[in-house]
Amino acid sequence: MKQSLPQMNINAILGSYRSRLITLERRSPLTAETYLGEIRLFLGYLEKRGGIVLLSSCGADLLGDYLEERRKNLSSRSSAKGISALRSFFRYVIDEDIRTDNPAALLELPRKGIRIPPVLSRYRIEALLEASAKDTVLGIRNRALYELIYSAGLRVSEAVYLDLKDVFLSQGLLRVRGKGNKERLCIFGEQARFHLTRYFEESRGALSGRARPKALFLSKRGKRLTRKGIWKNYALAALVAGTSSKLHTLRHSFATELLAGGADLRQVQELLGHSDLATTQIYTHVDASLLKENHRRYLPRLGV
Repeated sequence: MKQSLPQMNINAILGSYRSRLITLERRSPLTAETYLGEIRLFLGYLEKRGGIVLLSSCGADLLGDYLEERRKNLSSRSSAKGISALRSFFRYVIDEDIRTDNPAALLELPRKGIRIPPVLSRYRIEALLEASAKDTVLGIRNRALYELIYSAGLRVSEAVYLDLKDVFLSQGLLRVRGKGNKERLCIFGEQARFHLTRYFEESRGALSGRARPKALFLSKRGKRLTRKGIWKNYALAALVAGTSSKLHTLRHSFATELLAGGADLRQVQELLGHSDLATTQIYTHVDASLLKENHRRYLPRLGV
């Protein structure tokens, strides 16, 4: 039997909503946590203005005031995620018989400008990979990890959740679980294969000890390497290499180099695991911007 609204506290609502996200809406764990974070902030906002009971009566105006307060520190992309989270949450509120309408449906999504992702030159990528290539157990692991992310165009979360059974070393293939828990096959090259082989032979056994973890990349404690741990290690390597790039830049660079080399846009879409071709088309703008930069650099008298 469903609880009445006054009986439910924030933790109970969030727990119930999280179950909906995973089981009914089939959101990925990462998306679910993002939405839960947004809704936790929203419920805190309601608490300050009269309590959770406002869920049954608040309108689009109140949601707009909340988002206006949030936008002070958000990009248009993050604002859009906040609105999507609110729309999803009020669908849950309707299903719980707390109200019959979705006020978040009246909110207008902010226009998304073309946000050209940063990329690294091959020289910079080589310098960064070399900076991580220490002849230690963790250095060998890090080099294999970064080579694989770059060679296969992986998201960090995808690299984290790789298991041993997902790697087909002799064929140069990976089975990857992407957004929405969708599976795809990714290809990786000879350099990634070489460093993965070295990781298996010289590093992974030392990290796993007597245990038999299923995760591909392990922490120094023999557990699955976390996103936080990967980002921390990458930041140190980037500092040594003299770049402030983020780890996701390796994925951007992978896509840009494929298109620059003549790859078909739909092939790149498949390799990246994009559900919408429009997302992949961002990289055509990256390629064009690089061409313009080279044009300005080598033909300055044309004043382009």
